[in-house]
Amino acid sequence: MIRVLLVHDACLVRSVLAEWLRREPDLGVFDSSWQSAPGRLRSVRPHVCAADLDCSDAYGIPPLGDLCAREPGRTPPRLLVLASANRPGLLKRAAEAGALGYVDKESSPEQLVDGIRRVSEGKRFVDDSLGFGFLKAAEMPLTRRELSVLSLAAEGASVAEIAGSLHLSHGTVRNYMAAITRKTGARNRIDAIRISQGEGWL
Repeated sequence: MIRVLLVHDACLVRSVLAEWLRREPDLGVFDSSWQSAPGRLRSVRPHVCAADLDCSDAYGIPPLGDLCAREPGRTPPRLLVLASANRPGLLKRAAEAGALGYVDKESSPEQLVDGIRRVSEGKRFVDDSLGFGFLKAAEMPLTRRELSVLSLAAEGASVAEIAGSLHLSHGTVRNYMAAITRKTGARNRIDAIRISQGEGWL
């Protein structure tokens, strides 16, 4: 039996998808919001985490590292993400977090089942339709830290709030914002946010 933790912030979508997956005799399916996921990980000890990359926390940054964190005496679950080709920034985050599986949210439920089974065996699974998103992710000029800073700025966080959230000094945050503005070819912080959202980096 493959234990699966489905992480999705839309309760109705999560519940329906979990019920659909439970029809498969080899899958033991549990579900959780992003906020409750760390606790569910400890109690369920899943083989696979299937996580939607859209996260509705304060800044919309999916804490993928929390799903793969190593703890003594526990094998971390393998990570499969539900993604969209037009969000290359999130694809890049998932790749850096070590995700093995990438299922397009526009694909069929059968693709998700296939992906879960493949990932549970330690094999990579990537929907062909996400290829363009990965190409865009490879071309993205911003680092993971710069994306984190910009994501917080896009939600209206001040320099002080960004510094506090990411455990950085105010000067370091300003340096990151200057680098982001330069790399995106923007005129200012607001223009950098606009460009990055248009490219799907945020």
